[in-house]
Amino acid sequence: MSAKVEEAPLLTTNDNDFQSLEEKVYRTIELLKGAREAKAAVDRDNVRLREQLETREEELETSRQELITLRKEREEVRGRVEKMLKQIEQIAAEEA
Repeated sequence: MSAKVEEAPLLTTNDNDFQSLEEKVYRTIELLKGAREAKAAVDRDNVRLREQLETREEELETSRQELITLRKEREEVRGRVEKMLKQIEQIAAEEA
């Protein structure tokens, strides 16, 4: 009879160990689910940020082209104004 009494604690210990292991497995599954959800959120953010970056790069390129165009126009206007000023100076010098 003493052999049967000793078997009961082993079963209880094994049962407790199994329950503990089962709980750890379920916690691990929940952690994995959470990690996958977090990864999916990061992936979505990554896609969104890449799209924003691409848009900003396009805007930057457009702005650079506009700046180049405006600088060229400014130089043209400056040259025309200088030409007009020289003509005015010549007229003023002729009258003087």
